[in-house]
Amino acid sequence: MLRVVAGEHRGRRLRTPPGRSTRPTSDRVREALFSILGPAVEGARVLDLFAGSGALGIEALSRGAESVTFVESDRAAAAAIRANLEELGERAEIAQRDALAWLRSPPPGTAFEVVMLDPPYDSAIRLAAPLSELLPAVLAEDATVVSESDKRTPLKLDLPLADERSYGDTRIAIHRASRD
Repeated sequence: MLRVVAGEHRGRRLRTPPGRSTRPTSDRVREALFSILGPAVEGARVLDLFAGSGALGIEALSRGAESVTFVESDRAAAAAIRANLEELGERAEIAQRDALAWLRSPPPGTAFEVVMLDPPYDSAIRLAAPLSELLPAVLAEDATVVSESDKRTPLKLDLPLADERSYGDTRIAIHRASRD
């Protein structure tokens, strides 16, 4: 059972899409991640890329993010995010698109202070270069980029690495990046 860890919606259950196509970030990892991010989330514009169940972005909303944009290509996952937001009384943008396609043509004026990436673990090596190339265009000044991947096949972004932690087989990397 997936729940919101802290903030306004603490303890509320979240729907997850049926099947095994998504792998929601565990409560333990989300709690640790948001503890590391601390007040950076409050009032931030957040991008939840490869959103899956939307747990990361919803956790950010619960902890005071100004706005969250969810990008998820899977129809069932996008529907679960919509249902979760509706049940929580939250509003957010949901783009049901491929993450790389969305990054190639983001809405004009898009700039996020916090970006969360949780792509399919088996795609990390293939996605590292295009994400490293495309992400800077959507980053606000001094943005924080967080990626989750399998520590055995990590998602290695070409952005300044500020912190890296492992929780079981999960690797969390935190990058501090500036717009070019």
